[in-house]
Amino acid sequence: MTLATPARNSFGTANPHALATILEASETRRIIAATDIFDLSGVKLWARDQPVSAALQRKLLDRKLREPLESCLLAEDGVSAVSLVAALKVLVEGGGALAPMLRPHAAHLAREAAQIPLHPVAQLLLTAGQAARPASFEHAVAAMALAGALMISKGGDTPEIRAAMLCGLLHDLGEMYIDPRHSEVEADRELDFASYQQLVVHPHVGQLLLAQLTNYPGVVARAVAEHHERLDGSGYPHALTGGQMSPLGRLLAVTEATLNALRSPSDELLHASVALRAVPGEFDLRWVGEVSRATNAQAPAQAAMEAADIAARLEALGGVLRSAEAAVSALAASATLPALDDALTLAGFLLGRLRAGWNESGLWNPAALSSGDAAEVEALEDELYFRLRGIQRATLLRAGPLPAPEAAALVALCDSLAMGSGIAP
Repeated sequence: MTLATPARNSFGTANPHALATILEASETRRIIAATDIFDLSGVKLWARDQPVSAALQRKLLDRKLREPLESCLLAEDGVSAVSLVAALKVLVEGGGALAPMLRPHAAHLAREAAQIPLHPVAQLLLTAGQAARPASFEHAVAAMALAGALMISKGGDTPEIRAAMLCGLLHDLGEMYIDPRHSEVEADRELDFASYQQLVVHPHVGQLLLAQLTNYPGVVARAVAEHHERLDGSGYPHALTGGQMSPLGRLLAVTEATLNALRSPSDELLHASVALRAVPGEFDLRWVGEVSRATNAQAPAQAAMEAADIAARLEALGGVLRSAEAAVSALAASATLPALDDALTLAGFLLGRLRAGWNESGLWNPAALSSGDAAEVEALEDELYFRLRGIQRATLLRAGPLPAPEAAALVALCDSLAMGSGIAP
């Protein structure tokens, strides 16, 4: 998918979702106008040093602004280096799946977190997220910590570590500009198509935000734009391939995918390791290896399965994949509209990548699961179903509006993918 790049005045009007989050945060934080706020005609809408309130929302309705609203506001008691270090400490000392990867680098991460530069616009949005969408702030801190730990583990120098941590902290700022009902944190891995339509643009919005409203280096904005891209071209929003992705973007893609696999408190690091290795060629092995090594260093789960049970469950997964491939091929054989054909080509490509993972990675081979670890089998099941849901959403998005007969056929196909992703073997 190709997105048009808006002009420099992308933030010339107040985004209703970002504004609503800022106003909600202002109920518990002191957020003020850092300067007088004017519309394009020179009418003063809000005075400097005046706290924001619902009255500001009414005045901004459909008004074009002389300066972006985000550049005019200041969170006086917002996120700071001190609060970042405190949040990092809570994460490292907690019992979450990520903690074992972070603890060896805890002191180093804390030192660098204390030095991360917080541009006023980024600080405002992080503060709004912390107050109004706490889960999103926790996700940002986790990404900051994981990206930093991965860079430290590979011997990165101080500027590289800080850049990685900054990218992790800021990577989802674009989500504040979409309806919170459609964000990744709220939607979890059960993201429906309506949410996906909204969510898919957030890396692009985040890039524009950082490029136009802050003075952060261009490599940071670029990495934020790439955090859902994949080296094999199966990511979004621009379907970049390996040579088009930046080094920091590759790191951030692994960081985001790892955290996405650990959304549930019951998820183990093994789940992330499986997700990163399920389809060879998606992620930079330099960073995938670090997650795998950390997983292997942990004590194996006690739950075990008999070899026959493993084989039966993997065979059931294979049947789900074969059914999906057959359904796409059958509809593609009768497709005549270019838009439908394009969507089915994408579905075939994504299923082909999943099939390649099945054939090449070894993860899906019963003989490879010699430990009989039930947790790994369950991680494989969850990953396959997650991938099928992703193919369903991406296919519908690529097709766009279709005539009724073709739309009905595609919806039926995509419903079958979604149903397959919910079948328990």
